Amino acid sequence: MSQLLQDYCSNFAQTRPETFAVVSDSERVTYQAIERLSNQLARAIQAAGCRRGGRVAMLLPKAPRTIASILGILKADCVYIPIDTGSPAARAAKILNSADPTLFLVDKEGQALWDELYTMPAGVRKTPMVWVDDRSSVPASGCTLDIEGVFDFPDGTIDYQNTSADPAYILYTSGSTGEPKGVVITHANVICFIEWARRYFGLQADDRLSGHPPLHFDLSVFDIFGAFAAGAELHLVSPALNVSANGIADFIRHSELTQWFSVPSLLTYLAKFDALRFNDFPSLRRLLWCGEVLPTPVLRYWMERLPHVKFTNLYGPTEATIASSFFTLSELPEPDDAIPIGRACEGEHLFVLDDQFRATPPGEIGTLYIGGKGLSPGYWRDPRKTETAFLRNPFSADSSDRIYNTGDLARTDSSGLVYFIGRTDSQIKSRGHRIELGEIEAALHELENVKEAAVVALESNNFENSLICCIYSPFPAASVTPTAIKKALSKRLPSHMLPSRWMVSEQLPKNMNGKIDRSLLKEWFMKSA
Repeated sequence: MSQLLQDYCSNFAQTRPETFAVVSDSERVTYQAIERLSNQLARAIQAAGCRRGGRVAMLLPKAPRTIASILGILKADCVYIPIDTGSPAARAAKILNSADPTLFLVDKEGQALWDELYTMPAGVRKTPMVWVDDRSSVPASGCTLDIEGVFDFPDGTIDYQNTSADPAYILYTSGSTGEPKGVVITHANVICFIEWARRYFGLQADDRLSGHPPLHFDLSVFDIFGAFAAGAELHLVSPALNVSANGIADFIRHSELTQWFSVPSLLTYLAKFDALRFNDFPSLRRLLWCGEVLPTPVLRYWMERLPHVKFTNLYGPTEATIASSFFTLSELPEPDDAIPIGRACEGEHLFVLDDQFRATPPGEIGTLYIGGKGLSPGYWRDPRKTETAFLRNPFSADSSDRIYNTGDLARTDSSGLVYFIGRTDSQIKSRGHRIELGEIEAALHELENVKEAAVVALESNNFENSLICCIYSPFPAASVTPTAIKKALSKRLPSHMLPSRWMVSEQLPKNMNGKIDRSLLKEWFMKSA
């Protein structure tokens, strides 16, 4: 068992150096090559002034060089923070103001965002940057070191001081106040899940794993280190394929993948366009999904066409590291069957509790809490939110033992299987993304022509999963169309957080407490459908 995440790759670089580690559209990189490049990057990161515990923000695409960058950051005893290069600069700035990175890694794909951040009043002008791309395209501003300079560093083994208790990465999730929350995850958190997954799924060196989620989504962590833990191949899926159901299906076929892992909305998308053949993907052995509910009719579609494949539902918030529970189906479910999120992974614990922190009887709904080795130390530089979400475990004599309040409603059955029911707050899941409706409202209230606004979500059976609906009231002298509001909002929020349905009202409905009547708003939107 590895003590640090980068050890997985290093082990196979020594024992099977010529085996392919990462495969993309344009290149195939061996374990030896990625090991050497990551060693050079680690030394370059240190030379740029980043010390143990330093935070390195990555404005990089999903590519083999980026995977080497992650390993290099970890080998430099630092913490990686992946930034969505398609994110609006205003939101990226909020994340970066919180993360306070000591170094940036940037390439051509992230250059536009870097340039915008660099020129903002509270930008990144004082933060050094390493250009991880062709030297001919180095930006005029901010560059400390370019890729040619990186190649000048020795590529031999590098010593590091970190322990498994040190942070490996910080991922930012949507926050109800409009400020994204940075979830700190340690090496030990990830290794606990990876070691369980390697055993349970029987991962081997001949496996070819998909790398579909973006790097700022924690499913990607399993793709990367699950592959490296087994000495397997990681096949990076180009984001351009997400608009083509047949393109994704062809990718699985031609790459001869043995494992596919994605959010359910993509599986729904492929089913909607009937992209699968019967007995398709003969090399595929496992199909995993996580991040949201997969409709049972869609699951039946996949299982009927791929009878040779094992299907596993994984569940878990970012705060509990990738996944905390699993359920592998043994037979084709009925169309109206609810699929459980199952049982806790090894080292994890699930608790369905009532308001008095008592275990609910089978069949009764309660709030789902998670404990165990995957639990994050907390939110980056936010002890108040950490104390609110991470509570003392009432079932443990150890005062340091904690449980995390997921904010999800759940129930157990008589056999102990856990079923997800829904959310307890204003948080939703859409296309695998966890979204706080409050963050959307906060962005709306920043717009100068909006007097008042509210956002609600409606359940949907289509590819969107949840429809985000917005009602707003403009100032009397303002004439603002939903199109204009959406355009302005797109500069503050990523596309998956933009409302798809709109209403304009002189005054938003209030309940007897003077609060916005969200139940009535939902009725309005349902009637207008």
